[in-house]
Amino acid sequence: MGDSEGEYFEKISKTKFNSSNKVTEVLDVFSKSQKLKAESLKKTEEMMTDAASDLEKLERDMAKNKDLSAESHNRLNEEIVAARSQIRLKYDDLKARIIDRVEPSR
Repeated sequence: MGDSEGEYFEKISKTKFNSSNKVTEVLDVFSKSQKLKAESLKKTEEMMTDAASDLEKLERDMAKNKDLSAESHNRLNEEIVAARSQIRLKYDDLKARIIDRVEPSR
């Protein structure tokens, strides 16, 4: 003997309830991932700001240092330019990774 209409309604109701619970779970996970994304972006910005500040301080300190030869100043300035470039590349890569959505594999 088959299920009654009431039993089918009960199964439908249970399915809708389970589906709603899953939606709530997914939205909770999504919310957490958005918070992590925001924190990651903030830390990335802090890294860039701190690095720029540190390199600027080094440049000021070097300019004040009378013991360094012109050749040493040039080498150090080239190294600072290279460091800025490397830091910018890492910053851009990190920011792009954080911002880009990861599509699920099928």
